[in-house]
Amino acid sequence: MPMRRGREDEAGGRETAELAALADGSLAPERRSSLEAAVAESPELAERLAEQQRAVALARSAVAGVEAPAGLRARIEAQQRLRRRPAPRRLVLVGAAAAVSALALGIGLAVFGSGTSGERFEAALGPTDLVPGAKGEATLTETTSGWRIELRATGLPRLADGRFYEAWLRNPAGVLVPIGTFNEGRRVTLWAGVSPKEFPTLTVTRERADGAQASSGQKVLVGTADGASR
Repeated sequence: MPMRRGREDEAGGRETAELAALADGSLAPERRSSLEAAVAESPELAERLAEQQRAVALARSAVAGVEAPAGLRARIEAQQRLRRRPAPRRLVLVGAAAAVSALALGIGLAVFGSGTSGERFEAALGPTDLVPGAKGEATLTETTSGWRIELRATGLPRLADGRFYEAWLRNPAGVLVPIGTFNEGRRVTLWAGVSPKEFPTLTVTRERADGAQASSGQKVLVGTADGASR
């Protein structure tokens, strides 16, 4: 009985591997017609082929529209070749789901890792008469989504109950672009859609939720972004 069961498992594994290869179009031509005929006559085989086709569609949709690096694509192809080796049927769908997850994660890391250009500015922020004990510093980093601004400020009392701080970038002509609001400045992430090369002045003001979109003019921190680096 154990030997017979082992042979049945091995045969089932080969059959499942061939179904997987038929689903992704890699099955050898000499086996395709006979397997397709067997699937047409067997509802069970048809259902198993449909499972494999869904797994292939899921894997392909995970990478649609993303240009993966050549190294990552090579690893994906290697995983596909390994998947075609005989394996017990109960493991095939689990393996396909794991491959899809790993594929999506790998592409996500590749895209995230390529999301910054490396261009960076630093800004030292000094106080005004409104909060003379305040100070801060900011790092402005270019990404594909815009400029990510990491602000670290001390000496600013927490604002709440409809009062908050707002950060701005300003160009030499005095045009202000809002880049985010916060309640306290110990560790704040802001985003800007304009470059500090054209809008080099960074200011922080005190604001109130009164419906006015313009700056209150109550500056508490002011600095200039400089020291661009790659």
